[in-house]
Amino acid sequence: MNQDEKIHGILVQVPLPKGIDENLINSNIKPEKDVDGFHAINTGNLFLGEETIVQCTPKGIIELIKSTGIEISGKHAVVVGRSNILGKPAAILLLQENATVTICHSKTKDLKDHLMKADIVVAAVGRPELIKGDMIKEGAIVIDAGTSVVKGKLIGDVEFDKAKEIASFITPVPGGVGPMTIAMLLQNTLEAAQKKCK
Repeated sequence: MNQDEKIHGILVQVPLPKGIDENLINSNIKPEKDVDGFHAINTGNLFLGEETIVQCTPKGIIELIKSTGIEISGKHAVVVGRSNILGKPAAILLLQENATVTICHSKTKDLKDHLMKADIVVAAVGRPELIKGDMIKEGAIVIDAGTSVVKGKLIGDVEFDKAKEIASFITPVPGGVGPMTIAMLLQNTLEAAQKKCK
């Protein structure tokens, strides 16, 4: 697929079977065909602020925030989660939009205190309803990218029913960030094809 000129985008469907190294597989995809944006070169270019293929979910998160019409620049954003494919790249993209960014994680003390100062909250942990409604600042934008299955039901990181009464904008789980991730994957694939075909 790397050598096939007719193929412009490759993604690896995870989780992979046991014994197969996901990083090894991703590192063998040509960076210009890595439409997930997981290759170390694409990740490094994102960190450096260079043009690159951006991870789909973080890219979609920024699009969702921009769709609210608020100016990201100067806002305080709190990202809850520090994974290499979601939390960290979301924080970098917010920094590139000139937000002041705080990254919280499992070792953060007094999560509520950080969240109550946030104009923008990005939840990306995968712990069901970790962020309660009373932890959200009035009028904040809340993007819930966390998913967990509880009693057969998909649940986000944010206590949606209570948080929606406080937030100015909030994404549901399911039906919020997931469809936007797919849209960004399609956009990345189209852009990869356009670059190749000029």
